[in-house]
Amino acid sequence: MAGATSTLHLLKEEFIQRSDEGCLIPPALRRQFEALDQKANRWDTALADPIYDALMRLPEDRALADREPNDLAAIRALAPAAPPLPAWSPDDATLLDRLHGAWLGRATGCALGKPVENRALQRDAAGRLDGRRRVRDYLEKRGDWPLADFISNRDVGDGDKIPAFRSYRENIAFMESDDDMFYTAVGLVALENHGRDLTWMQIARAWLRHIPIASLCTAEINAVTNLLSRSAAAKEGDATPEWCRRHRNPYREWIGAQIRADAWAYAAAGDPALAAELAWRDASWTHERNGIYGAMFFAAMIAAAFVETDLGRLIDVGLAHIPADCRLARWVRRCREWCAASPDWEGAMQRLEDELNEMHAVHTINNALVVLIALHYGRGRLDDTVCIATMCALDTDCNAATAGSVVGAMLGRAALGSRLAPRLNDRARLDMIGFHDVSFAELAARHAAVWHTLRA
Repeated sequence: MAGATSTLHLLKEEFIQRSDEGCLIPPALRRQFEALDQKANRWDTALADPIYDALMRLPEDRALADREPNDLAAIRALAPAAPPLPAWSPDDATLLDRLHGAWLGRATGCALGKPVENRALQRDAAGRLDGRRRVRDYLEKRGDWPLADFISNRDVGDGDKIPAFRSYRENIAFMESDDDMFYTAVGLVALENHGRDLTWMQIARAWLRHIPIASLCTAEINAVTNLLSRSAAAKEGDATPEWCRRHRNPYREWIGAQIRADAWAYAAAGDPALAAELAWRDASWTHERNGIYGAMFFAAMIAAAFVETDLGRLIDVGLAHIPADCRLARWVRRCREWCAASPDWEGAMQRLEDELNEMHAVHTINNALVVLIALHYGRGRLDDTVCIATMCALDTDCNAATAGSVVGAMLGRAALGSRLAPRLNDRARLDMIGFHDVSFAELAARHAAVWHTLRA
């Protein structure tokens, strides 16, 4: 019955996704689904297919679709003008230092947020986002609110346990294996092998060679499944990006591509346009619309952070690489208003929860706003930024990693000023081929080599 439950879940999520795409769903189709949902114990995939197919045939809101294209040229045509940035021609030592800082910033945030990721995504009985309260409750009981250190698992008599024991404050000695780190590493490998002209298929093949398939989630596992289904039938040529990202993949606007932005940004440090283009190639076979834009937005921001430290200008750079009137851009502008109006991050986060409560906790848009809130109130300090991103909840390891990447790129390793980052001992131990035990200095050096190759 595991496969049956999975199919039912896909269909549930597709109703939400199609609504987000502006489809008017006939009440009769909803009733068919509800009747099937009530009989989940007698589930048969064949019963779902006609409902799913009917759902996918519904016409989309044409005006919304025109504002939110998937094609790179169309995205660029709808993006605002990019603000000027200074040219960056670093010497080798500076390049290595900044890339080292970016890798360390990402890893520090990922390790910090990893133990509370699951509880940070929860809702209460009324369906309200409840992750922030749950994270705070755990930390307060241990005297750790506001968060200023890696998360402790010490026993305070409440019987509450958290996963990721290698990332506990008491144990941490390296960046333990995490899917959020896998994509940065595999993006580096793809660039090393294929350079500036790499294709989505080459990226996909790099995943299959290096990432344990059990580590893939939501949009990523569905896109890979679609690719493999065509490949197994000797129809790899028919496995288009559109097929992979859309067929039975209701997660196509979730956070997955956004957390993959860093590899492209590091390789194109100082060149946000190239970073956004590379991110598009990676994102467009697993995601659509705002799922793609989140990757492009942060790839551009991180690439720009190597030459610009003003957060407002960095956000403007990110916005310059996505459609001006897409939902992500609209909510980014709204988030800037919250941050300008609230003296603290909790006030801004409360606005996010109030206005986006119905959005899934791992959607691209709400998590992108968490990163911006953390960056705003973190004021360019790595530890403050990643701690705020974790206290905000939602997808804690993803968001703290992305925020940490921005700050790390700005500062470089020598100027990180972090109490947290040194406790990783500059090591990552990832459960993927070629990265079982690697230093961040080595990863920075490899990215520096790619950076030179792309500029040649």
